[in-house]
Order: sequence, then structure tokens, then C-alpha cells
Amino acid sequence: MIKITTTAGALAGIALAAAVVGQVMPANAGDQLTITGFGGPGQEIESKVYFEPFTKATGIKIAQDVWNGSELAKVRAMVETRTVTWDVVLAGSQQVALCDEGLLEQIDWKKLGLDRAKFGEGGKADCGVPQAENPQGIIYDKDKLSNGPKTIADLFDLKNFPGKRGLNKTPKTTLEYALIADGVKAEDVYKVLNRPEGVDRAFKKLDTIKKDIVWWVSGAQSRQLLADDQVIMTADWSPQTSADAIRKAGKHVGILWNSAILNTTFWVIPKGDPRLDDAYKFIAFASSPQAQANMVRLSWVNPANKDAIGLVDPAILSGLPTAADNPVQYSPKFWADKGDELNQRFAAWLAK
Repeated sequence: MIKITTTAGALAGIALAAAVVGQVMPANAGDQLTITGFGGPGQEIESKVYFEPFTKATGIKIAQDVWNGSELAKVRAMVETRTVTWDVVLAGSQQVALCDEGLLEQIDWKKLGLDRAKFGEGGKADCGVPQAENPQGIIYDKDKLSNGPKTIADLFDLKNFPGKRGLNKTPKTTLEYALIADGVKAEDVYKVLNRPEGVDRAFKKLDTIKKDIVWWVSGAQSRQLLADDQVIMTADWSPQTSADAIRKAGKHVGILWNSAILNTTFWVIPKGDPRLDDAYKFIAFASSPQAQANMVRLSWVNPANKDAIGLVDPAILSGLPTAADNPVQYSPKFWADKGDELNQRFAAWLAK
């Protein structure tokens, strides 16, 4: 069994993606991969553009699992006890820590048959293959906030935008938002946050809205908070997908892309995976230009494989988060270095 865990226009072109692995020998009847992702609508899209076409092309079945990205101990236990059951995992900044601990397979790009240079900065990762550049933005209730918000500063403006707002219950991205709202330029966020006075500044800004924050820990929760009128605006891992889902329920939703935080997600393989060859086959398939283009059409994320851009309608490209102003490139290295320290500070702040 191979497990793949993941997150995540028409589906026209999926058949072309299947052709990427069309010459792969059919799998044995009992072959299966477990893929683990972040769940929610993103993973539903991944099923349509990656999992189902891959199974059709290869005969390898996909079993899905879900994690929240913080269950590193579970991956560690699988590897150390040699009982790996997650064959492919969708990870964000977690891949840096897992790779540094020797818990992930080093990626052999020749085995993938892909041009590493086409994957930009993310392609330099030792233990992961970039899947997409995912934006965290703000979704808001347009019926209650017809004129905004316009910038991240409005997320912290209780006078002009009174009401509850949702934030992810973690210092990651939350502290970045606080500094930007306090006037720090996107390109300087991690320089400032790397200093004690910068951390103090971020928490001081968070103090101004602490009583009006509703905390969430999963993408599904973020979306539901807005749908249920528990908040007037909320940070969201997949704004376009969440907004579309809420609109189908009859609610008017707006998206704030100002200072969107762009976080690359990676396909990773736990060290010692017994289905390594099939795991590579899946990653090669999902990383092909056509498969990536199909994903963009449905999820509005930036493709990792730059060759996919030419296969996407320009009208869709113009609406991607990189077209937004003042984007922040999330730094997994910063959080790998400072995460423990800032997690402790954040927990103490929450408890006050």
C-alpha cells in the first residue's frame, strides 16, 4: 500500500496529463499509494487533477489521508520504527525541519525526469518537489464590508471595521501580518522579526485586536467561521477556493490579496518508504506541466512548474495572487530556525 497525503476552468486536458505516464507498465492489482495532504476543497481538487488521472494511467490506486502540517512526531515515529504508511506527503515549511532531521528521502531529479530549474527557488530544496505556491489571503463578508478591507492594516482596524476576525492559531503568518499592518515593508518582515524588538513590535500590534480574534486551526474552520457569520473577515489558506465554496451557499464574499503570504508546498517522501518507485511515479505525474495547469484552473494557486504557465488562460493568470500588490514570500528557513522560540512566546501570549 502507498499512501499520499495532500491539500489543494474545466478539467479538459487531464487526459493529456495522463499521457505523461501513459507508457508506465500497469500496476499489480493490489498496488496502492497513500497520499497525505491538508484536506478540504484543496484536496478535493487534487483528487480530480492528480489522483484519479494517475490511477487511470498507471493502475496504481490512491488512498488519501489528512494531516494539519504540525504532526511531525507522527512522521518521525513512522521512519524510526520503519513502519512508513504515508508514501507521499504534501508539506509546507515542515519539509525543512523533516529534511534536516534525515526523515525524508533526498530527491533524485534524474529519476523524476524533470528539469529542476523550472521549479525556481523551491526547486533547490533537497527533500521536496514544489507542488504549488499557495497564497494565504483574507476573505471577508461583502454584505457587511462593502467598501473593504483594502490592506492588511484594515484587519487590525477595529474602528472602521468593527467585528470579529479570524486568524490561524499559530505565530506563523500571524506575526508577519502584524508587522505589515504596523508599517513594515513586505521585503523587510523577516529582518525585523529576526530581532527581539521586532518580535515585541508584532505582539504589541496583535494586542490591539486580541479580544476580537477568533482562532482557527484548519482551512475548513476558517471558511466555516465566515460562512456562519462568526467573523466579518478571516485569514484563509486558500482564499479563492474558500470564497467560491461560500458563494455557492448564497453569501457574498470578497478577497483581499494585499500582502498575500505566498508559501510553497512540496511533495515529500518519508525516509524508507517501501513504495519508493511508485511514489516517484506519482510526483513526476503531478509535477508535469499539464497536470499543474489543470490544478491552476481549479484552485487559483501559482504553479510550481513554470512550463505550466503557457498552458493556462491569461484571464486566469491575471487573477493569481502574484498579481497582487506587496506579496510576502513566506520563509521556511526563518521558521525552522525561530519556530520553537516563537511558538513558546505565542503560547504564553495566548495564555495572558
